[in-house]
Amino acid sequence: MVNPIAAWNTEHTYFGRLLDQLEKQVDVLHTGERPNYELMSDIIFYLRDFADRLHHPREDAAFARLAQRRPGMELEFARLRQEHRVIARAGETLLTLLNEIVEGGVIARAEVEAAAATYLVYYRFHITNEDRNVLPHAAAVLTPADWAAVRAAVPVIRDPLFGPDPEERYRELRRQIAREAPSGP
Repeated sequence: MVNPIAAWNTEHTYFGRLLDQLEKQVDVLHTGERPNYELMSDIIFYLRDFADRLHHPREDAAFARLAQRRPGMELEFARLRQEHRVIARAGETLLTLLNEIVEGGVIARAEVEAAAATYLVYYRFHITNEDRNVLPHAAAVLTPADWAAVRAAVPVIRDPLFGPDPEERYRELRRQIAREAPSGP
């Protein structure tokens, strides 16, 4: 059985790699050059499709279990659930802009930069906050029965990017990540 804390950390590491790739493309945009909008779109699509549908709901289920054992942290968990909603909305906004550009639309650079900056800042802060303030508590107090309930709360979805057989849409993104981080997918 996979250690749920290790799995949580691994997913955060993967998301961090994707955010690094997104930030590099935003840097290209900031210089006035044309970034790889398709790659940016794939990053956001993955994070919206996989993280927002699986990772964040699983975290929300863990937060509910943690709140029972650490009632003084309920406000922290409420903030984290709110951040999940903000991240999802910011991702939706950014993905809409990127898709418009990929389809030939003209969008002001400043609008894309602002949307990307909002997404990057919120997501990075969120991951750091969970890693520092939630995972240690989860590791200390959640029982195997709690983790089973967390797993049961969200359907199992195969990871379409970092799993053993990436979907066609993500093959170029996975190659890009592998080129820059040869220690793993």
